[in-house]
Amino acid sequence: MAVSLSGKLTALQVMQDAPVIPVIVLNDVAHAVPMARALVAGGIRMLEVTLRTPQALACMEAIAQEVPGAVVGAGTVRSPADAAAAAKAGARFAVSPGYTRAVGQACRDQGLSLLPGVATGSEIMMAQEDGYTELKFFPAMQAGGPAMLKAWSGPFFDVKFCPTGGVTPQNAHDLLSLSNVACVGGSWLVPPDAMAQGDWARIEALAREASRLPR
Repeated sequence: MAVSLSGKLTALQVMQDAPVIPVIVLNDVAHAVPMARALVAGGIRMLEVTLRTPQALACMEAIAQEVPGAVVGAGTVRSPADAAAAAKAGARFAVSPGYTRAVGQACRDQGLSLLPGVATGSEIMMAQEDGYTELKFFPAMQAGGPAMLKAWSGPFFDVKFCPTGGVTPQNAHDLLSLSNVACVGGSWLVPPDAMAQGDWARIEALAREASRLPR
């Protein structure tokens, strides 16, 4: 269900583009472009680069400028300053580990589609009050996994989730088969050893496998 990359993307479009959004931690700017090209070649275009390293913003900027087939997103967005810095670096969507109204408003101000992180019913309700109906369930497996998502499908029938945290190729199918799951977030597409070795062929192969997961 690949979407057009032109124009502003909605959170739902980000989630529907492929079964998996890779959760990426980059420690070396030199790895950013070849890694992104490998993921895109494997069919994964929505790339969540987490703000967990000092190099993250420079990596986002490099991908945004040099890999036209990729859509850069910023992960671990925790403040309005994070949102502003990510947008300046070329990010087009944001993912947060939790949700605050300040972060939600900042992402709107910056033109970033946001997947807010939630782990409880109250957090879902707060995000919905502010107009967010596409949410990141985090940390998914630690916070209840498929059983929790099934329980939420009743009261929160109008919400779509991207479970992230503890998701693996082995349990991704159980999550993707749920009616309220649009995609999953996973770090297995970019293993640290493959990154360190510059094994872009392996990353492309992992992306190709992930892009073919049924949902």
